[in-house]
Amino acid sequence: MGPHQTAVVRIGFAAAWLLFLLREFPHRHELYGPQSPWSWDMARRLIEDNHSFTVLMWSDSALWFEAVYAGAVLSSALLLVGWRTRATSVLFMVGVLSLQNRSVFMGDGGDNVIHLMALYLVLTRCGRSWSLDARRAARRPAPRVDRTGVALWAVLGFGLVAVVLFRDRSGEPWLLVLLWLLWLAQGLWWLVCRFAPGEPRTLLDVLANLLHNAALAVIMAEVCLIYATAGWYKIQGSRWQDGTALYYPLQLDYFTPWPALSDFLAGSGVVVMLITYGTVIVQVAFPFTLFNRRVKNVLLAVMMLEHAGIAVLLGLPFFSLAMIAADAVFLPTVFLLWLERRARTAGRRLRPGGTPRAGERPAPDAPHPRTLVG
Repeated sequence: MGPHQTAVVRIGFAAAWLLFLLREFPHRHELYGPQSPWSWDMARRLIEDNHSFTVLMWSDSALWFEAVYAGAVLSSALLLVGWRTRATSVLFMVGVLSLQNRSVFMGDGGDNVIHLMALYLVLTRCGRSWSLDARRAARRPAPRVDRTGVALWAVLGFGLVAVVLFRDRSGEPWLLVLLWLLWLAQGLWWLVCRFAPGEPRTLLDVLANLLHNAALAVIMAEVCLIYATAGWYKIQGSRWQDGTALYYPLQLDYFTPWPALSDFLAGSGVVVMLITYGTVIVQVAFPFTLFNRRVKNVLLAVMMLEHAGIAVLLGLPFFSLAMIAADAVFLPTVFLLWLERRARTAGRRLRPGGTPRAGERPAPDAPHPRTLVG
């Protein structure tokens, strides 16, 4: 279910994390590296108590930090374009957990959402649409021996051996067990596809679909939980009750990248009140609107515009991009297919001699069934 929605979630979170890593590249040592105020020894003592997973605790070498940071950037880029998504989604998760758990006080709400979604994406079939994997599968039949896949599987196996060797610094045991199960499941998938492509292959495909659908349902529930808790906690705040909550962040230098615009909005009491009350209403109401598709779509567009406004007005682009990517799980399939057709048409126009004839409308590659998200 929801192959296009899952693809948008994959692209959105990979892009958010990749852009953040590139934006903070000059400051990476202060954020997560050797020059961080939260030193390696302090992080090690904290992780001994909370058992968080991070490969950065394997060594305090600057070279090891640079390798992990570069790996996080590379895995984000590969997941963004959908190359070997089963493997790169795991590497993406490892990169997110390793950097964020190294300096837990550096993050915000957007980092928390990326942290959670990195875990959920591992269990989804997020490369079935809008990815290099899907393009490769559609253009040519699978090779008899997938040498690239076998080599990647073997390299990741050596990485898991390293995790076992440093298991006292690798977080909770359940994550280690999950990584091994994922690695063994991928090996089993390859063996079945190679030597038993009949009913065993169909059975594994059904199990993978069930796991994907369950993870997709968890992602949807997580988004609803985020908005419901945010809305109900706001209701309990006196500044949200009297309609003045928006005024105060507009007066903080940290949240005013455009001082003139912030002062203009803060100068209108009516605008401040409407935006403050509207934010609470939208967040509290959204989980209940899932019972009506049309109302849900309207409120979904409002929330995405709200996050876009937060990115511009308060200077929180990565938080907003992460939330928009999470909201995308509820986008209608019809809209995403329309968007795909428009993108294909634009691509043909950009290619020499590829302008479609008047009235010609490219058909989708294959019929798509209805999904949980409409």
